[in-house]
Amino acid sequence: MHTVIKPKILYFGTTVVLISTLNEDGSPNLAPMSSAWWLNESCMLGLSHKSQTVQNLIRERQCVLNLPSPDLIPAIDNLTLLTGRNPVPDSKAERGYMYEKDKFGVSGLSPLPSHQVRAPRVEQCPVHLEASVVQLHSFEAPSSLTAIEVRIEKVHVEDSLLMEGKPHHIDPSKWNPMIMNFCQYFGLSEQLSASKLAPVFGLGSS
Repeated sequence: MHTVIKPKILYFGTTVVLISTLNEDGSPNLAPMSSAWWLNESCMLGLSHKSQTVQNLIRERQCVLNLPSPDLIPAIDNLTLLTGRNPVPDSKAERGYMYEKDKFGVSGLSPLPSHQVRAPRVEQCPVHLEASVVQLHSFEAPSSLTAIEVRIEKVHVEDSLLMEGKPHHIDPSKWNPMIMNFCQYFGLSEQLSASKLAPVFGLGSS
């Protein structure tokens, strides 16, 4: 049996991403989001153009996608309902957002220099993806949503996540990303079975 419903959101499970960008004055901005999907060396980010992050991406054309593990939920919570936009857009103020310039400070996270982009990485995140903006795709009006295509330029991975004997492979049994599942945080469960796609992409089995 299936029932037709009209859910408020369609977050069937996506990776939480901490996006670091640079503000106009050169200070870092840090924002959590979860509308991201990956294809080859690219990532598509779904954000509102009312956010400081999108304004920074349009101007700087660069960012770092930091992928947190579930133990960083308290830091993510400290960033929730904060924005780098000043004044706060009315639509965000109505939902309880407040202006905060020092996102690293309030989250308790530490910045690290990047190799190819100006925005900093987040030290506590096990994966850092330096990226450059390729193009923006605006959603149909009156939506404020924008899909931003970025190209991954450099990948930093915590040593403990690498597959033994394969220095350029992440061991999926060790990688436990933070997942946004219908606005609730989850980690991954244990592996259920090997995928037939793994050999196709030269990933072997875990």
